[in-house]
Amino acid sequence: MTNKGTFANTQFSVLDLVPIALGNSNLQSMQNSLDLARNAENFGYKRFWVSEHHNTNSLVSSATVVLLGYLAQGTSTIRIGSGGVMLPNHAPLIVAEQFGTLETLYPNRIDLGLGRAPGTDQLTAHALRRGKHESVQDFPNDIEELQTYFSIENQDGSVRAIPGEGLDIPIYLLGSSTFSAQLAARKGLPYAFASHFAPTHLKEALDLYKGGFTPSKYLDKPYAMACVNVFVADSDEEAEYLATSFYQMALGIITNAREPLQPPVEDMDEIWNYQQQAMVKNMMYFTFKGTKETVEKELGEFIRTTGVDEVIVTSHIYDHQARIKSYRLLSELFNEK
Repeated sequence: MTNKGTFANTQFSVLDLVPIALGNSNLQSMQNSLDLARNAENFGYKRFWVSEHHNTNSLVSSATVVLLGYLAQGTSTIRIGSGGVMLPNHAPLIVAEQFGTLETLYPNRIDLGLGRAPGTDQLTAHALRRGKHESVQDFPNDIEELQTYFSIENQDGSVRAIPGEGLDIPIYLLGSSTFSAQLAARKGLPYAFASHFAPTHLKEALDLYKGGFTPSKYLDKPYAMACVNVFVADSDEEAEYLATSFYQMALGIITNAREPLQPPVEDMDEIWNYQQQAMVKNMMYFTFKGTKETVEKELGEFIRTTGVDEVIVTSHIYDHQARIKSYRLLSELFNEK
């Protein structure tokens, strides 16, 4: 296999939603996340991100910053960050203080990925935001306020983030549409697209980001990232089998029947109908599954077509050891042998 050639210029990272597999406790799910982070570090992944979600019994990543501290303390070199913190749910000052604390405790290892979706349903979003009404400028303004708190120039400000002030904490803008792509381009920030569940606008968003990029003190050229679903196993059939847990999770999103991550099944046709299958496959279009050879070919084509600098991998696999094995097999494709 042409391992070095296929992924030679591409970084690989992990996104973990900290899923609750059926039969596991909340604690076990968090412990599995730490174990996965430790393995990802050993396998050579660049960063390990956790996403903010609320009011779902299938994920346990609501207190995202607390989890990031747990993961950072239990690892040594891999970058730990949010993929992302949903900024409208929080005051920028609080985010600056929290991530300033993380960066102080774990220097040069903390990433701050920011999204503008609620990460939950509208009723829960209302509970989080306490009736706050957003305008289109709130997200850009909140980012500017956050950057101000991180800046050394704010040392004479009336409101300061301590710790946080003067620390080099990289900010990444996350999105599933074109809004954040254009904002990231305008502000000269790295951009990550959520193609693992929202494939429709990937090409348009990346084109807008790269075409409109303005160099900044943070970046001199665009840095594009894309999240995809990956399942690697010893055979194509086994990978397809493992992916059925992921399909059941996606079906739950469509039918609004959120459940813990279910065990894999032999035949998804006993669970979904044709229309549901089409909806899941459309929503999860950028899913790569199979042997190392199969994934190398298909994921390699994705990288060539999109031109992304970094691939963020998420893998909803029921069995924890099978999930670790999937990440290990993928790492063998981007590591030198």
